[in-house]
Amino acid sequence: MMEKPFSDALPVIDALKNAGFEAYFVGGSVRDKVLSRPVDDIDIATSARPEQIKIIFHKTVDVGISHGTILVLFKGNSYEVTTFRTESGYKDFRRPDQVEFVSNLHEDLKRRDFTMNAMAMDRNGKLLDPFGGRDDIEKRQIRTVGSPSERFGEDALRLLRAARFASQLGFSIELHTYSSLIHSASLLKHIAVERKKSEFEKLLIGAARKIGLEILCKTGMLHYLPGLAEKAHVVRRLISYEIESLYVNEMWALLLHCMEIEGNKAEAFLRGWKLSVKQMKDIVKLLHFYHLRLENEWDNLSLFKAGKAVIASVEKLILATQGESCRRTPDYFISLFDDLPIKERDELAISGGDLIRWYGKSGGPWVKEMLEHTEKAVLSGKVKNDKETIREWLLRCSQK
Repeated sequence: MMEKPFSDALPVIDALKNAGFEAYFVGGSVRDKVLSRPVDDIDIATSARPEQIKIIFHKTVDVGISHGTILVLFKGNSYEVTTFRTESGYKDFRRPDQVEFVSNLHEDLKRRDFTMNAMAMDRNGKLLDPFGGRDDIEKRQIRTVGSPSERFGEDALRLLRAARFASQLGFSIELHTYSSLIHSASLLKHIAVERKKSEFEKLLIGAARKIGLEILCKTGMLHYLPGLAEKAHVVRRLISYEIESLYVNEMWALLLHCMEIEGNKAEAFLRGWKLSVKQMKDIVKLLHFYHLRLENEWDNLSLFKAGKAVIASVEKLILATQGESCRRTPDYFISLFDDLPIKERDELAISGGDLIRWYGKSGGPWVKEMLEHTEKAVLSGKVKNDKETIREWLLRCSQK
C-alpha cells in the first residue's frame, strides 16, 4: 500500500497512464522516501507533452511550460508535472538554452544533478535507479550523474547544492565530485545572489551544518559568496561554536559576530546578500543585544527593548558560544521578561495624547522623550503603571 503523500498523488499518475502515457514520481520525494525522511512536495515526470497534460487535467497552472512543467491542482493539492526532457546550451551556467522533450525516462533522469536525485518510482512503489542513487545513499555520499565538470558547467548552482545536501544529510562528497567542486568553484560568479542566498541559508541550518561550511572553505566556494572572500578563518571560527541548534537569523548574527562587524557595516554585509529589510533589521537587532549581553546581565529595560523572541535567540547564542559556563537557561530570562510590568509600549497606561493634554503643549520630540522616561520609571518600579498615578508622578517631577 502506497503511503501518503504519494497515495494522494496516485490519481494523477493513473490519469496520465490511462491516457496512454508513462508517469513516475521523481526527484526529492523519491530521495527522501529512500532516506526515510519526511516527504513534502511530490513531483511527477511523464511522457505526456504540456499541451496533453492540460487536456487531461481540468485545473492547471503554466508555471514553467517552456520547460515542460505544468502545475496540476487536484483535490486541494498541487503537483508539478513535467514532460521528460533533455537540456543543452547553458550559456549562463544556470538555465538551458535549449529544451527538447523526449519519451524516454532514462534520458530525463540523466540530466539531473546528483544520483540520489535521479531516481524514479512507479505507482506500485518500484524504484527505478539507473545511476546508483540508492547505493550512494547507503554509502552516505553525494555523487553527480555522469561527469561532475559537465553537471556543474550546466548549472553552477549545483556546486552550492552539493554543500547544502552535505549539510542537511551529513553525507560526504564522492572524490571526483569533490575534486570538481574545487576546479569549478569560480563558476559561482555567474549565479545570482538570490539563488546563492537560498542555498546558503539552507546550508546554515542543516543538521550537519559544520560539514557544509567546511566544504565551502576547503573547496574555495566561499570566495564567490557575497562578503566572504578571504573569510575562511571567520567561517572556521563560526564552526568552532556549538551551532547545531541555531535558527537562520541566529546563524547570520553569529557569523557577523565572528566577522567582528555590527551596525551599518553589518547591514551593508547583509544587503550584499539581498536579504529583506525586515530580516536585516531583525538580525542587526539580535546582534546588538547579543553584544550587550556579552558585557552585561539583562535588566528590565534591556529585556523590554529586546522582546521575548530576541531574548530567547540571544541566550541561544550565549549557550552556543559559552557552553557549559552558562549557569542559566533561556527559559530563566524569558520568565524575567514575563514578569515585567509592561512588555511593549502599547501596554503603557498613558499615551502621547495624554501628555499633550496634561502639559498643554503641541506635539514634538519631547513627547517621545517623556514616554521613554515614563517607561523606564514603570520598568524600574518607581511608579505603578496606572494613568492617574503616572500623571501625579510626572507633575511632581516637573515641579522639582
